[in-house]
Amino acid sequence: MTAPAQVSPPRKLTILGATGSIGRSTEAVILGAPGSFETVAVAGGRDAKNLARVARTLKATFAAVADPSAYAELKAELAGTNIAVGAGPESLKEAAAMDSDLVVGAIAGAAGVIPTFAAVEAGRNVALANKECLVCAGEPFMRRAREKDVRILPMDSEHNAIFQALGGESAKTIEKMWLTASGGPFRTWSAEQIAAATPDQALAHPNWAMGPKVTIDSASLMNKGLELIEALHVFGIDAGKLDVLVHPQSIVHGLVSFTDGAVTAGMAMPDMKVPIAHCLGWPDRVPTQARRLDLAEIGSLTFEKPDFNRFPALRVAMQALAAGGAMPTILNAANEIMVAAFLDKRISFNDIAKHVEAICEIFDKEGAARTPPDIDAALAVDHIVRERSRAVLAGLGH
Repeated sequence: MTAPAQVSPPRKLTILGATGSIGRSTEAVILGAPGSFETVAVAGGRDAKNLARVARTLKATFAAVADPSAYAELKAELAGTNIAVGAGPESLKEAAAMDSDLVVGAIAGAAGVIPTFAAVEAGRNVALANKECLVCAGEPFMRRAREKDVRILPMDSEHNAIFQALGGESAKTIEKMWLTASGGPFRTWSAEQIAAATPDQALAHPNWAMGPKVTIDSASLMNKGLELIEALHVFGIDAGKLDVLVHPQSIVHGLVSFTDGAVTAGMAMPDMKVPIAHCLGWPDRVPTQARRLDLAEIGSLTFEKPDFNRFPALRVAMQALAAGGAMPTILNAANEIMVAAFLDKRISFNDIAKHVEAICEIFDKEGAARTPPDIDAALAVDHIVRERSRAVLAGLGH
């Protein structure tokens, strides 16, 4: 029997967001390729027990938890090991900057921007699964990555599929780029049914197992709009060349049309271990236990245009994409607040897009949508928008 291929020599990894869904899949890929990787550091939010388990399993040298109140528990869980322990935002930055070949940036939401940027500042290559780094602060983030000669490998399934489909082609040869959307749990629902949707119904994704915020974004198709913004920065492509196709089977994750009429597609079963393995091993291939694609068994693949009437969040996001500047930052911050309010049953599902659009319009009229010059400025805009969004909810009695 032929031994599975390995990354040689073993690649040193740091995992930011080790206890989330991406972190768990990353752990599975590492364990499935013994001898290919060496885990330097792991970081998580507040789940000290699970973070300690990951640190022990992957034999990390450092574990950092974002919540300072979880420090004592993490230290106790790792007592008797040689694993160093840290807590608080500075510890996450310390983990990100440690000597490694690749940092997995998988801390969800805007909380992941600062530690992931710390990896860039330290000159570490990044496998990016946190789209907020590029939605909230795309221009300064990518500019600094270029200055530091840091490679950003896209770990989101759609962007990774596009990355593979490009095959090293220049962005100048691209005529069109499509990200696919499953359509989420409400793809076949009427506008009236969607308007009355509960959080539990919105969290019942048909194809993917994700965290609650991303799952709600998938149900509204806001996630696909955020991914378009991310794609603009990852691939250096004009907004007008980016589009979305609804593809309920989630087999084709992205397509590229070139100037000669050729079209390539990135295809795989819906399993995050596939793009994770591609990033961890790139430019080599790492074996996984992901289910293999059998097109004959599937039988047919279908595609349709998104319905902006039933899914206005995608329209709002595409408007922010076209506007550029700080508008994606504003969109993302307002959306995080509104998704949280929906999950808390303070607003309806349709209110998410309605309030996000209203907040974007407010900042646009105030002339506050200029491109942030650096990460700190982008995060300042993010903070202001969140406060304004909370004030809007309070003013509505929510």
